[in-house]
Amino acid sequence: MSLLVGVDTGRRSASGLALAAQLATSLDTDLIVATVIASAWPPLRGNVDHEWREHNREAAKVVLDHAASVLGDHVQARYLVHEAASSRRGLLELAESEQPACLVLGSAGRGEHGRIALGGVSEALLRASSVPVAIAPVGYRGRLASRITRLTAAYGGSAAARDLVLGAAPVAARAGGSLRLASFAVRPDSEIGILSRAGGAAEDPVLSEWASRIRTHASEILDEIEDLAARPALEEVAIGIGESWAAAIDDIGWRDGDLLMVGSSGLGPIARVFLGSHGMKIVRNAEVPVIVVPQGVSWPL
Repeated sequence: MSLLVGVDTGRRSASGLALAAQLATSLDTDLIVATVIASAWPPLRGNVDHEWREHNREAAKVVLDHAASVLGDHVQARYLVHEAASSRRGLLELAESEQPACLVLGSAGRGEHGRIALGGVSEALLRASSVPVAIAPVGYRGRLASRITRLTAAYGGSAAARDLVLGAAPVAARAGGSLRLASFAVRPDSEIGILSRAGGAAEDPVLSEWASRIRTHASEILDEIEDLAARPALEEVAIGIGESWAAAIDDIGWRDGDLLMVGSSGLGPIARVFLGSHGMKIVRNAEVPVIVVPQGVSWPL
């Protein structure tokens, strides 16, 4: 089993490399570090085509050399250059040929520090990848030799969410970390103010009923996990409430070594990573690395 991390010839990809190294260390696996260079189309003439290709390959060598210097001896890695019409297409082709357990990316260059920022390539991959996609927040600098110490599975009460949690349990156990289930609720500003003054969620009947149902269903799943051969330490179910998705996600508290797992929506019989509206909002507002798992896919593969 390997993890595939994509690095960009246009910029340094330290955050994605840091997350990839953490995952590889936690899961005791190796890395494939890949960069995609554009193929000229239509083919250019004579020396122009040769110079174009040489320029691309030199840029690829620079970014792979940087990746090797960042990773050092912390994790076993293989480095490769792939030529394709686009970065998206190239990474999908590599995912098909290399069959990695996960595709790892950094956030887009421009975004709020400490949050996930999706760019054109990462958004396209979330809609087309048949393997899980992990994304590091902007500026993420996890220590290369560190491990994932807690896995939080986003749980919304559906059958697919249950499968996600049951799949997350052996991952957390393999990493030697704990498992936490979390659900999030977003309320308008005015209602948040009322809740705060009146004693919180318990004073809101709708919110209270929702939280009660989530905890009841989650407790049943946790009982199933207790019977697994490989089971992690289990933490209490976390309920995040806020006036925005960012506030609701922040509400449950995070620490170094955390990883958030989110399930995708289903697209019929073919497994693809495709986030529904809530899933996409959770990803965009996460302050820790996120792995998005296609519905019906067991992870690690």
